Amino acid sequence: MGVGLEHFLILSAVLFAIGLYGVLAKKNAVVILMSIEIMLSAVNIAMVAFSRYSQSITGQVFVIFIMVVAAAEAAVGLALIIAIYRRRKTVDAEKFDLMKW
Repeated sequence: MGVGLEHFLILSAVLFAIGLYGVLAKKNAVVILMSIEIMLSAVNIAMVAFSRYSQSITGQVFVIFIMVVAAAEAAVGLALIIAIYRRRKTVDAEKFDLMKW
């Protein structure tokens, strides 16, 4: 008995749940960004698993696009966090009130 589709989907669901917990419960902006990356990795695992078991390459092509979006999100997100940290001296997400009037 080998590793089946169910195992990959369970792994993907667990990783997504961990990432969702990090986004909803944590206050540190860097941890929130890392949690979003974990969620995107969980989606990638599910896409590759479905692609493998359906004998289609479409899921793997989508994974490439998701990786590009994740890299851009990490670069822009970290740049914003550094800029906010230089101004506010904190990375606490609850203290980010730059968009308020």
